[in-house]
Amino acid sequence: MKRKKKILLIATGGTIASHKGSEGLIPEISAQELLKCVPEILEFCDVEAVQPYNIDSTNVTPKHWIMLAKTIQENYDEFDGFVVCHGTDTMSYTASMLSYLVQRSPKPIVLTGSQQPIDKEDTDGRINLRDSFLYATSENASDVVIVFQGKIIVGTRAKKVRTKSFNAFSSVDFPYLGVIRDGKIIQYIVPPKSEAPQFYTQINEKVGLLTLTPGVKGEILDAYFRVNDAVVLSGYGTGGIPEGEYYGFYDVIKRWEKKGKTLVVTTQVQNEGSDMNVYRVGRGLKNTFDLLESYTMTYESIITKLMWILAITHEDQEVKELFYKTVNYDLIG
Repeated sequence: MKRKKKILLIATGGTIASHKGSEGLIPEISAQELLKCVPEILEFCDVEAVQPYNIDSTNVTPKHWIMLAKTIQENYDEFDGFVVCHGTDTMSYTASMLSYLVQRSPKPIVLTGSQQPIDKEDTDGRINLRDSFLYATSENASDVVIVFQGKIIVGTRAKKVRTKSFNAFSSVDFPYLGVIRDGKIIQYIVPPKSEAPQFYTQINEKVGLLTLTPGVKGEILDAYFRVNDAVVLSGYGTGGIPEGEYYGFYDVIKRWEKKGKTLVVTTQVQNEGSDMNVYRVGRGLKNTFDLLESYTMTYESIITKLMWILAITHEDQEVKELFYKTVNYDLIG
């Protein structure tokens, strides 16, 4: 008889674990209570559970990410896979961060959650949790993914695109690894498996994101650089950044570049990525400064990747090499 795979449930709160109180939804359901809501999971795998914290994912901090990575590292040899129950609002950030803190994991690390509490009659939580354990037991599963509404999404490509609908997550500029229908996994892409993961447990929190709007001037960017080691500047279209004295971005960037700060330019447009060489407003900036361009990376992957990199090094060439090194499909094309 084939041995059941052993999966660790890591419960962290979120809508899936919430009860409705007088002030709104509050995470109160324990890991064991979550499992009792989906008893069929125990038919195809053995499960143990831990609960490092129980919060609304809006309150997630980098310290929670480190706690998650350490929980996985401490239990890695004992289990065949991991399912992380998480709130949907920052799930994409956590999936990206875990992709950098636990790299090339041959064992699956599956994040899931729901748009409705698991104890509601019309919840999506029970299906999402069952599907996540099903995928965590698959021979083709590895690395960090989100399983939600039957979609298997690479951890660095996921983005929450709907606030209330069950179909909450999409994969940006990358196909789904597969789908789950009627309890069956249809795998489109099988990620390569490494022999062992590489763990990291340090994060540099000093990374800021400034999204441009018409009229935002250089002193705002200056303030961002003052409190951060890296700034992600989100421009227009293919990565256009305003020119001229009215905005004053060039003077600010020049001053902080000399002080060793890192600048990444991205685009506010969700799909198809940046290409700063198309227009002068992008090319001029790129040719003037030694900046990094995000191309098709998501906001979530850019920010968390910089947090990982800047905990390792601040040397310009090393930062550049690590930024452009593909991790869990974060850079494509």
